[in-house]
Amino acid sequence: MTKSRPPHDTTPRINAIAADLRTRIDAGEFPPGSKLPSTRFLSAHYEISGQAIARVVALLKAEGIVVGKQGAGVFVREWKPLVYRPQQEFKRLPPNVDIFTKMLSAEGRAGSQKIDITTAVPDEAIRSRLQLPEGEEVAVRFRTRSIEGEIYNLNDSYVPLALVEGSDWMSPNDVARGTNQVLADLGRELVKALDEIYVRPPRAAEVERLKLQAGTWVIEHIVTTFDRDETPVQVTVNILAADRHVIVFERDKYPMPGEATDS
Repeated sequence: MTKSRPPHDTTPRINAIAADLRTRIDAGEFPPGSKLPSTRFLSAHYEISGQAIARVVALLKAEGIVVGKQGAGVFVREWKPLVYRPQQEFKRLPPNVDIFTKMLSAEGRAGSQKIDITTAVPDEAIRSRLQLPEGEEVAVRFRTRSIEGEIYNLNDSYVPLALVEGSDWMSPNDVARGTNQVLADLGRELVKALDEIYVRPPRAAEVERLKLQAGTWVIEHIVTTFDRDETPVQVTVNILAADRHVIVFERDKYPMPGEATDS
């Protein structure tokens, strides 16, 4: 049965006004970071009640197009993406430079990361990727990464506890040479990676850790890395705020033996 609309239903007008504001934002009339006109101004401009304009703004907030700042107004969301390059996992780094530091320095940005270390019996998703017996513990390195004071992404790594116990991998501080090099020093150099990428709504814990605005989705990048014997050594779960990243994959074609190259 079709629901009857209440008297004076303004939903079509609200949708139309929201669409118009989206178009004006996309056209640059309200650039990223700029403040939207006041409710009173928009109400007069669109000849609709202030209460209806509040519904329009709520719709745009839910879509992640605008954000409210307490006591300051409503602003167009800024787009300051970090270039995220999964292939850096295997790039040769300068001495005493980890992947996160190199990624930021390439863009001239300053950042930091909060690191927490724990041990746990992994859930089935991690256990199966690491091919561990049931009940075997892993070491977990939780990283919350910020750029210029804003939390950008989560980077949580899981390895068999027996492999890294007592090593620098368990340090709650930045490891200058990088934790991948620690694994290599332990005889488990990472040489192959399996990447899985999912785009989805955030879970409650991710909203809290990333301080996400309403309407922001996340990119989940799960990396399972293997040693030269093709034994899984580490699983890293990267949770990227979708409004703060652009993923760039770099691919090279190397000629096969006997294959002609382009002149």
